[in-house]
Amino acid sequence: MKQYIVDAFTERVFGGNPAAVCVMDSWLPDSLMMNITVENNLSETAFAVREGDKYHLRWFTPGGEIDLCGHATLATAFVIMRFVEPQLDKVVFSTLSGDLTVSCTDGLFEMDFPAYSLRPVEVTQVMIDAIGAVPQQAYMGRDLLCVFENEDVVRQLRPDMEKLCGLDGLLLQATAAGNVEGGFDCVSRSFAPKLNVPEDPVCGSGHCHIAPYWADRLKKESLVACQASRRGGTLYCTVHDGRVTLAGKAALFSEAELHV
Repeated sequence: MKQYIVDAFTERVFGGNPAAVCVMDSWLPDSLMMNITVENNLSETAFAVREGDKYHLRWFTPGGEIDLCGHATLATAFVIMRFVEPQLDKVVFSTLSGDLTVSCTDGLFEMDFPAYSLRPVEVTQVMIDAIGAVPQQAYMGRDLLCVFENEDVVRQLRPDMEKLCGLDGLLLQATAAGNVEGGFDCVSRSFAPKLNVPEDPVCGSGHCHIAPYWADRLKKESLVACQASRRGGTLYCTVHDGRVTLAGKAALFSEAELHV
């Protein structure tokens, strides 16, 4: 079985967020897909099977299957359009989060995702102790979204992973306004110790929290977002009618044959 590793939300190898992708003729047992994911030890391994005019797509982290993943969706679309069906410029995925459409124009992959609803929550001492910094505001969607005073605070965060596991929300999304001179509207980092991923290099689903927040606060629909992990990544976001369009580029790192 073929497996590809694709760096998403970047133009270069060793940047962005790597995802493993397996496009298969039929489904493997869940236990085998989980074993492949753990063996890869990446934040995400995606498995896809063509079903009619769509691809059924599932995402696995080393901690289990999840309901939404941006970078692995982009990576899967990249593999399908480059290796499986190169005549396509659009792919529709059937997923746990409904149908997701990815289109490609001049190497830029654009994904249409649902936006998470955010409700304000109290900034607690437990939250501060786990993160190691004081958020100005906190919100809950699928993830805990914490807003900080400036991007330097976000870039310097060293949270306690064990304590993060005690907070509500699947992931911690830490964000601040970006440096306009640098060309970014917002800067963020994503932490997922509950999924055995200390820091997600670039989190697409996280920006389904982050982009709606900043679109509302900045009163603009289109944003350029910087993921300030060690690898780094750029996401082009548009918020409209309860949806988030995420766009980015991708680079192929490897292709391999799995003996399973």
